Amino acid sequence: MARDRTQIMTDALQNPPVIAADIDAAARVLAPYAIRTPLLSSPALDERLGAKVFFKPEVLQRTGSFKFRGAFNKLSSIPQAARDGGVVAFSSGNHAQGVAAAARILGMRATIVMPADAPVSKRERTKGYGAEVVLYDRDREDREAIAREIAGKRGATVVPPYDDPKIIAGQGTVGREIAEDLAAMSISPDIVVAPASGGGLIAGIATAVKARFPQAAVMCAEPKGFDDHARSLRAGHREAHDANGRTICDALMALIPGEITFAINGRLLSQGVVASDAEVGTAMAFAFRELKLAVEPGGAVALAALLAGRIDVRGKTIAIVLSGGNVDADLFAKLID
Repeated sequence: MARDRTQIMTDALQNPPVIAADIDAAARVLAPYAIRTPLLSSPALDERLGAKVFFKPEVLQRTGSFKFRGAFNKLSSIPQAARDGGVVAFSSGNHAQGVAAAARILGMRATIVMPADAPVSKRERTKGYGAEVVLYDRDREDREAIAREIAGKRGATVVPPYDDPKIIAGQGTVGREIAEDLAAMSISPDIVVAPASGGGLIAGIATAVKARFPQAAVMCAEPKGFDDHARSLRAGHREAHDANGRTICDALMALIPGEITFAINGRLLSQGVVASDAEVGTAMAFAFRELKLAVEPGGAVALAALLAGRIDVRGKTIAIVLSGGNVDADLFAKLID
């Protein structure tokens, strides 16, 4: 039986899966390896919205997305004696690259189970980091089962994309940096928004931001139809989306929030917002023209929700996470035209 939101909140308050101290520890692990991405702004957009908007461009992060943070923090926690078996992950691309790059730095073997329809650029870059890529049919096969079978045969460690405290803590360093940089400018955020698939990024961000700015509203952004977090927040328990097709936001197609991530997000998030594929394309074009950034569809969904007016920001300070920039050149050109 699904637990209601009250029970989730009670459990999370008594024994939170990830706390600010975990994110502080992850920041120390990541300091020599991850890029501390800046906060950017657009005076033209501020004037247009009557707000102060900051962008956290994880497109500039190692491997082109925030995923390197969680992957490196997780792999670094694997005991030396268990590293010979390597790691196995399942991902449509960004987690794949993050795990592959982290494994390469740490001298570990990496195998990544990827959907056959993942963007070619993500598959090739994953191979480029030295990982073995195993393709599967996302409509007919279970990627997690494939990964666990490989791990069982090799004695490898499975590295999940989001539902793991070390992964969440690593992703939380995004929120920690946002909070630190705004505090250094004597600015308190009213709203922080980031994309969500399984919920690891937004769970880590919410934990870090709320620790420093408890009054801030933290929201997740999802593609229209793939709104399992928004549904779950309204229902008070984990609830799957009912989308049957595809979205250009290939990185944000998880069916249901993670158990660990929702134990955090059910308590800390204020709401979920959505954006259509067309609105995501408009946001990508805006980021390219105004911020000079190439943002992938999934990475632009929070910006898309902002530009589409789904968030009341007038007179407020808001931070938007641009979570990744790994997009095929031909798709990017088509979407920003």
